Amino acid sequence: MDIRTTASTPSGVVLEDAQSRRSLRYPGITHVIFDLDGTLLDTETVYEEVYSQVCRRFGKQYSLDVRMRHVGTSEKDTARIITTMLNLPISQEEFIQLSNAELQGRITQCALMPGVDRLLRHFTMHEVPMAMATSNPYPHMDAKLTNYPEVRLAFHHIVCGGTDPEVKMGKPAPDIFLVAASRFPGKPQPAQVLVFEDSVAGVKGAIAAGMHVVAVPDRTVPHDTLSGATIILDSLAHFHPELFGFPPF
Repeated sequence: MDIRTTASTPSGVVLEDAQSRRSLRYPGITHVIFDLDGTLLDTETVYEEVYSQVCRRFGKQYSLDVRMRHVGTSEKDTARIITTMLNLPISQEEFIQLSNAELQGRITQCALMPGVDRLLRHFTMHEVPMAMATSNPYPHMDAKLTNYPEVRLAFHHIVCGGTDPEVKMGKPAPDIFLVAASRFPGKPQPAQVLVFEDSVAGVKGAIAAGMHVVAVPDRTVPHDTLSGATIILDSLAHFHPELFGFPPF
């Protein structure tokens, strides 16, 4: 099977095989929202290296458990979680400053995740309204997409939770997804929105918003932490648009 996927039926039954997955349909989806880090761009490896370097300065190990707690959260929440869990002898603000210094020159070199280019082109061709909902502050999002102007142009709007005043609470709260949906013309209902996310925090936030979720985690994320996701894929290259009522590739 070429797809590491589970699909949750309304009754909560998990279907593991591709044939059962393709028999499911989720009608009524009209709009889509994408996360950025780890979903559209392969940035998580860079962040892992940077956070490991900062933590090693203080004799601490940046572990998988720590990473799992903060991935998908805002810059401030990430700093709070890491400094608290590892008892780092620096403030959250100092951690952010050190991390940003390490990120300079590296964050603009991240590649698109597999399947992203084809999927964005497909949705654009079929005039599917798209938005981005990222926990990044605007300057970070802007830097990361420096080499991908076509990605920015694909979206009707981009919500940056780190700097947007309407986003009161970061992921896993639903705020950023509800704000993103509200900025589409016609303001679709949550049940009409499909979210693409890689992080546990992001998946939980989208579910809390009442939206369908395609989870695309990396291989270190246990599937049982993504309970409630509509489907789980190991790559956007394996996404089947027709499952959600969109034209097939």
